[in-house]
Amino acid sequence: MYLIVGLGNPGLKYRNTRHNAGFMAIDALAEKQGLRFSKKRFRGVIAEGTIAGEKVVLLKPHTYMNVSGDAVFDAVSFLKPEMAHVVVIYDDIDLDIGKLRIRESGSAGTHNGMRSIIGRLKTYDFPRVRVGIGKNPPYMQLADYVLMKLKKDQKKEMELSAARAADAVEELIKNGVQSAMAHFNGNAK
Repeated sequence: MYLIVGLGNPGLKYRNTRHNAGFMAIDALAEKQGLRFSKKRFRGVIAEGTIAGEKVVLLKPHTYMNVSGDAVFDAVSFLKPEMAHVVVIYDDIDLDIGKLRIRESGSAGTHNGMRSIIGRLKTYDFPRVRVGIGKNPPYMQLADYVLMKLKKDQKKEMELSAARAADAVEELIKNGVQSAMAHFNGNAK
């Protein structure tokens, strides 16, 4: 059983922002698999189904980014997946738009949502799919940059990245994290 978590902020105000790259990716995965976010659970919304013969629960926390760990903790406590089957998808300013970075484990870096999850789960050992959003310009505060609405061309780029992230999660479930890393880390192929 897999718990796939896409990080973002709920509400229209945050739709189509860089910080919602995780929501965009998990929405792309749900659409590709024919799954619908129809239940409110674990302080968020979930979609349930199967991917490559594995039961999956997709979660979009509605706790807001900085306390995403609360929703993930609730889901992990109830569902009890192996930690190697808890996959978190989120935005990364250290990667250019169009790049993905998949890892088996690691620190939160500067990402408050990941810091919250690691703090609540008390472990770094779960896979993550980082979706590049590019660095903020020097004249712009980080919070303003990640929460700014995407321009039309940027939105298209982010949609392509989200689709690649969805493909990477499918590969991870089918063939493992090492295979997903080999196929999807770096530039679009």
